[in-house]
Amino acid sequence: MYSAYPAKFTPDDNGTLMVSFPDVPQAVTDVADKASANPRAAEALAAALSFYVEADRPLPVPSSPKRGQMMIHLGAGTIAKLALYTAMREQDVTQAELARRLGCHRQQAARIVDPAHNTKFEYLEAALAAVGLRVAVSIERTAA
Repeated sequence: MYSAYPAKFTPDDNGTLMVSFPDVPQAVTDVADKASANPRAAEALAAALSFYVEADRPLPVPSSPKRGQMMIHLGAGTIAKLALYTAMREQDVTQAELARRLGCHRQQAARIVDPAHNTKFEYLEAALAAVGLRVAVSIERTAA
């Protein structure tokens, strides 16, 4: 599943860290430190993955982190969108067909699939159901 990707951290000349993703080279951002990296890095990662969706290309598969890398976890909405996009590709469901199944306009279906667009979770659940999937939530403790 496309829920987390390994990130590489490189010191920048201005005291920040450049974050890059070996599996998604289009995703690059900077952060103050590794401890606060996830929200900002996840946003850059989601934006880069939206280019794959827009171009109707397969999503890059996350690799295992290498020494010095850490996993950047995507938000629940982004994970749901990537699962929806993957299922649509596997089933040859177009955005127009998704719109028909949901009873909405094609532009609305396109926004539901786009990781860079905020979508109410109930719409994502309906879209996932339209391709035979359902959401199961898991809550985990973070490292202190």
